[in-house]
Amino acid sequence: MSITPSSPLTDFPGIGEARAKKLAKLGLERCSDLLNYYPRDYEDRRHTFSIREAPMGLKVCIPAMVARRPQYTVLRRGLDIVKVAVVDQSDTLQLTFFNQGYVSQTLLPGEEYIFYGVVEEQNGRRCMVNPIFERQDKRTFTGRIMPIYPLTAGISNHILANLVRQALDSTPSIRETLPEHVLQTQQLISAEDAVRNIHFPSDDYALADARYRLAFEELFYLSIGLSFLKSRRSSAGPGLLIAKEPLEEFLALLPFSPTDAQRRVMEECAADMASGTPMNRLVQGDVGSGKTAVAACAAFLAVKSGYQAALMVPTEVLAEQHARSLTELLSPAGVRVALLTGSLKAAQKRAVQKALADGEIDFVVGTHALISKAVTFRSLGLMVADEQHRFGVAQRAALAAKGSVPHVLVMSATPIPRTLALMVYGDLDVSVIDQLPPGRTPIETYVIHEDKRQRMYQFVRKQVDLGRQVYIVCPAVEENPEAALPGQASSPLDLKAVTTYAQRLQREVFPDLTVGLLHGRMKPAEKEAVMSAFAAGNTHILVSTTVIEVGVDVPNAALMIVENADRFGLSQLHQLRGRVGRGKHQSYCILMTSSHQPETMHRLRILSSTTDGFKISEEDLKLRGPGDFFGSRQHGMPQTRVADLAGDMRVLAQAQQAARALLEEDPGLTKPENAPVLHRVRALFAETPDIFN
Repeated sequence: MSITPSSPLTDFPGIGEARAKKLAKLGLERCSDLLNYYPRDYEDRRHTFSIREAPMGLKVCIPAMVARRPQYTVLRRGLDIVKVAVVDQSDTLQLTFFNQGYVSQTLLPGEEYIFYGVVEEQNGRRCMVNPIFERQDKRTFTGRIMPIYPLTAGISNHILANLVRQALDSTPSIRETLPEHVLQTQQLISAEDAVRNIHFPSDDYALADARYRLAFEELFYLSIGLSFLKSRRSSAGPGLLIAKEPLEEFLALLPFSPTDAQRRVMEECAADMASGTPMNRLVQGDVGSGKTAVAACAAFLAVKSGYQAALMVPTEVLAEQHARSLTELLSPAGVRVALLTGSLKAAQKRAVQKALADGEIDFVVGTHALISKAVTFRSLGLMVADEQHRFGVAQRAALAAKGSVPHVLVMSATPIPRTLALMVYGDLDVSVIDQLPPGRTPIETYVIHEDKRQRMYQFVRKQVDLGRQVYIVCPAVEENPEAALPGQASSPLDLKAVTTYAQRLQREVFPDLTVGLLHGRMKPAEKEAVMSAFAAGNTHILVSTTVIEVGVDVPNAALMIVENADRFGLSQLHQLRGRVGRGKHQSYCILMTSSHQPETMHRLRILSSTTDGFKISEEDLKLRGPGDFFGSRQHGMPQTRVADLAGDMRVLAQAQQAARALLEEDPGLTKPENAPVLHRVRALFAETPDIFN
């Protein structure tokens, strides 16, 4: 059976239904998916050593002959071992394979193989554990730069590399999509050479050329898509005129004096809405900088000019909190605030939807329920999206489409590096609230290992004795029921799951204190009750998932503990840390980890050394890349697979320049020769199809 780019992976030899399902978890279903599944790293397997000269502690290739028949032993159920001696002219190398019984039949005495692994020395003898090997006369994965792919359980790198090799061999040619003049002016290699060398580079130079070409291509298409977004904005028609006069009236409602930065951003928004063109503004501000007051100000101005406003937030807990605080702030001025979330009863939803359509609600706060088809507005004048990186352009566009070119205000407490802001929010003006309200004491942050867990529990008790409250955040909801309480004998890989952990803390560690539990799978009424009890001071310790990452405000909470902190991104940890330090008390953040890896410790110590959200986000971007930075694909912009938005500034500038030049010559990409470019951009922005209208 011949394999084509559209062939399902079950057409490949050795890929049955079970293995195909595992590959599908990686997004691999067809032959063409393999070509676009780029390596995450490479191993240089070009250099070979004799057994005696091989450097210790490094992965190396060693050609050697199998000296005698391998010894196969079953040590216990679930654990077998194969031992075999191999030789060259310089020495003998002892090989040990765990749970690879087939090796005893594969390695044949007298045959020569290449073994790739780490050489160690035990009792004066050189040895290797679980090396990769292949016959000397049939070399495929040694003697070359080897791609290392992202994997899933049951799919080894060897299997994946083999599949990619077959996919490349069965694809006669790879279609070029970049215009010829772009290839020439940028001195780029062909798509054919780039794809083949990103997977199996012939040398370091070929890999560098392939990577440059593919990074440029990604940023080029991304730049064109963002240009379409910008042109859609500029051609959207005149903006609704919203008077900025009642600004002082709004400021009089505030129970505090706004910072200079808050006031500046309020005035920028007011000027935008009064300008006659639609506002499209991103307001960035660190945790606790007062973005909600800016949104309330813009909504107040819209309502006073006869329009409705909508605030879309990522979680129901946050929506409920905002609805409460905004009602308290704005109802004295006659602004009617309502809540719309997916968990409202059907009759309540219908009542809110009718009131919105009839214009009886001025300002609605809600989750994704706001963009459902059943929701219509009488006159939507302002749309505010909070925590924009969780929604993405598609949802923002869906809500904006419910009005006649409404003003758009986007808020983010994740400080985004300027590079990334320019790319991801290319259609927005950017405001930064760069001041925290006065009197906020910096939060002291510590990275703690498991051996200090008992001291950490003592510190929790000390804080409670002082009248403070404590958050403990865990990365999972459920866990292995056999996992022990942290600090007891158990696998270090056991995640501290909220449900079990909260129960055990209450039962075994703090039986005399009140331990609460909060996670995203609870019903909204349950979440509300838990948060209300914590806010009222009736709960000493709240064990939670990251559902508390955004918004919830408890000034008496002075200690944030994050379990398995190495499982979180730096920006997310910074967000969690911002849940404390909101009152007058000195606050603390403790990052618990069982990892001793230098990279992990370096990452976490960045957080303990600074509270500057922008510095943290720059580091996060360098360490994790934009895909992780923004969460899963459906939340944000198209992900780059090769381009590094933190490091590829030069490539980004060249790609943007080339994109601008092409669009000046052919603004709608209507020329036949630019059809492949339009097709690629459409595919990249598949979640935001209306940008092409």
